[in-house]
Amino acid sequence: MSGPILRWRVRRELLIVKVVAALAFAVLAVLNLDDPRGTILAGAAALVAATLALRDLLAPVRLSADGEGLIVARGFSGAQRVPWSAVERIRVDTRTRFTSRTELLEIDTGEEIFLLSRFDLGIPCREVADELRVFRTGF
Repeated sequence: MSGPILRWRVRRELLIVKVVAALAFAVLAVLNLDDPRGTILAGAAALVAATLALRDLLAPVRLSADGEGLIVARGFSGAQRVPWSAVERIRVDTRTRFTSRTELLEIDTGEEIFLLSRFDLGIPCREVADELRVFRTGF
């Protein structure tokens, strides 16, 4: 890997929110020991939040690009290299439902589609797509 490397990562603030949520749900589970359903629900929520926080801690960089291609995070600590020649399309998929609008960065290799949200990248998906196009083509 020579030349510049671009990286997009999960924002630290989001990691802190997930850790605080996991702790809050864990406290709720302990405080509701006399209510089995409440304990199970709060415990499950604590486990989910802790799992998401752990992933953010182990693999904070979700996407990086260099002269050879892309590296996309997979799972908790794995990553997959995708050469530029395998990338067929980079686009932003925008969906509006009711008053909520979501954007996903879509990297299509023909065999696989990688979807990354603003929460994965730390900045709006459109900005990342534009940076990737400029980085890949040079203009």
